Amino acid sequence: MESEKNQKGPAMTKKGAYAAISYMASAAALSSYNFQSANVITLFQMISSCALLYAMNCWKIISFTVEPHSTTNNPVTLVPLKKLVHTLPLAVSYLLYMLVTMESVRGISVPMYTTLRRTTVAFTMVIEYLLTGQKHSYRVLGSVGIIIMGAFCAGARDLSFDAYGYAVVFVANICTAIYLASIAHIGKSSGLSTFGLMWCNGIICGPVLLFWTSIRGDLTGMMNFPDLFSPGFQAVMLLSCVMAFSINYCVFWNTTLNSALTQTICGNLKDLLTIGLGWLLFGGLPFNLLNVAGQSLGFLGSCLYAYCKLRGI
Repeated sequence: MESEKNQKGPAMTKKGAYAAISYMASAAALSSYNFQSANVITLFQMISSCALLYAMNCWKIISFTVEPHSTTNNPVTLVPLKKLVHTLPLAVSYLLYMLVTMESVRGISVPMYTTLRRTTVAFTMVIEYLLTGQKHSYRVLGSVGIIIMGAFCAGARDLSFDAYGYAVVFVANICTAIYLASIAHIGKSSGLSTFGLMWCNGIICGPVLLFWTSIRGDLTGMMNFPDLFSPGFQAVMLLSCVMAFSINYCVFWNTTLNSALTQTICGNLKDLLTIGLGWLLFGGLPFNLLNVAGQSLGFLGSCLYAYCKLRGI
């Protein structure tokens, strides 16, 4: 039990740090170099992740199954076909999560987007209860309530209402909750390791994303991008791919080891790191007392939740 607790702490802290750096790298590519296609960045991250996983598996550095000596006769998928099919709900939920999240950032202000996205913790608790019947203590419910209160406090000065925009964000929250709950459930029932889950998700979603970027013209736009061969742009893309691999590993590991709710709250901690790094690196963020108070409440709620988890309350 003690060793499990020691594993949970690093999983939660590493995820926040990797996520913030990965977000900054992607932001640098999209803003500093005026690169317009986030889909292409996601595609490159997925391809590089699969290539790295394939190489490490071939070199026997990692195993795609929980049993290290488990083998398969399928040289293409590298995992038994039955296990690959078992991960299909995870891949479908990931694609829905990705597409709806991209749509959710349109037509709504950044403060309200951040505020509404943080209510994902409530949706995650509901999805976990519906799928697995999992219930939480009153102290955990209280910490989640503090996080949501902090989110609305942070966005209190931007209460413009957009029915469509709000609806899409809430759908994105539901998709996020289903995606994380799928990782938690399939990760514990498929017999695949964290690397195996990442591999199956990549080889299923990669071709779909490649087709999507092709018909949208994103790949053509990338080839015409003037800074495509710029050393600076390529360095940012490489950093983005490396950090995306790290964050995806931490997301899958943390969600499987702990729970979907824990991963969602780790995402709130990531937001704090992202805001801090964004203010230091990019500037342009005006001081807002309500925003600072809201961020502080969110951080407090996340710390209380971490305390409850570590103490088993």
